[in-house]
Amino acid sequence: MFNEREAVTKILNGDMRAFELLVKQYERLVFHVISRLIREQEDIEDVCQEVFIKVHKSLFRFNFQSKLSTWIAQITYFTAINYLKKYRTGRISEYPDDIENYHFTNDNPEQLLTKKEIANYVEALILQLPEKYKTVITLYHLNEFSCEEIGEITGMPEGTIKNYLFRARKLLKEKVEVYLKNEVI
Repeated sequence: MFNEREAVTKILNGDMRAFELLVKQYERLVFHVISRLIREQEDIEDVCQEVFIKVHKSLFRFNFQSKLSTWIAQITYFTAINYLKKYRTGRISEYPDDIENYHFTNDNPEQLLTKKEIANYVEALILQLPEKYKTVITLYHLNEFSCEEIGEITGMPEGTIKNYLFRARKLLKEKVEVYLKNEVI
């Protein structure tokens, strides 16, 4: 079992094996958060490396006020957002004003699912959500962070997080219902 305090102490004392264990422990979390925001595999890998460099350099500041995973997820989120702002201008956007009329794709769900199951369809829909919805739903459902922890990670108020979760779920539900209705016919 991974002991956060022990690992942090060892890393701060120069134990690189302990840092390797930390990377192994949190690499999936970092990858999931980044891959929800950045699409290109090469860019995802670069940002993952950047996150762990930042974690290593900043670990002396970690004071166990939150879980280590929350702290690392926060670094990951802001590193990915900063990357997008720097290299992909215009790709980060707030949710549209007409969110109720938001369309994911004109593709037929059958075309999207030729070899995939409904879980893969939902995954594709999540990737098409506005950035903040995608981030919140990923942190909440896939990484199992609480709304409070997501607030620490993203800096968003808890009410906003709950609102984004509600809207994202509603959008996903509507799209899945349309797909299921078309499958039955």
